Amino acid sequence: MDINVFENVEEHRFELDLPDGSTAGIYYRLDEEGRLVLFHTDVPSEFSGLGIGTQLAAGAFDLIRQSDRKAILRCAFLQSFFRDHPGYAEIIAG
Repeated sequence: MDINVFENVEEHRFELDLPDGSTAGIYYRLDEEGRLVLFHTDVPSEFSGLGIGTQLAAGAFDLIRQSDRKAILRCAFLQSFFRDHPGYAEIIAG
């Protein structure tokens, strides 16, 4: 699968389009300091266990890094991803 994570600013989420036309997403809100509060990761159940969440998280974290922003992880999946990928420490604010 071609992995192309992008930010949908209007919907406040990072998205990954899937082969069946559905979308996986990481939802966020901005806090008072402009940091991204990542609060939910959603992968359609038919794609569960295929690594889609991991691909989505890596793509979102890369986009956050490229834009020099910071993220606060309120999603258990993303907290787990970060524990396994500590190379993203510079983008994590709390």
